[in-house]
Amino acid sequence: ALVNMYAKCGSLKDASSVFDRMPQRNVVSWTAMIAAHTQNGNPKVALQLFRQMHLEGVKPDRITFIGVLDACTDPVALEEGKVIHAFIVDRRFHSDVVVGNALITMYGKC
Repeated sequence: ALVNMYAKCGSLKDASSVFDRMPQRNVVSWTAMIAAHTQNGNPKVALQLFRQMHLEGVKPDRITFIGVLDACTDPVALEEGKVIHAFIVDRRFHSDVVVGNALITMYGKC
């Protein structure tokens, strides 16, 4: 909850500090950090966090995918967005309406 509060207040430094000190991170804390960096103009950091989340074995949910797809709306990140799209299909989230809308937005902005 603290990570999300700091992130929504625009204090990425404090959000990151709390996140880094968490003994165990779950999908909610990872998603909060991904969304915070995306919303505060740090899409590269958001994508790095998504990769790290995957490496640590935390499974993304539909909210995670929405946040990380938002980080891929820049044409420079299109290839990474395509990889995430394939991951979404593999995880069977492609039929989720909200995730589908996020995919449409990503491709539309690229």
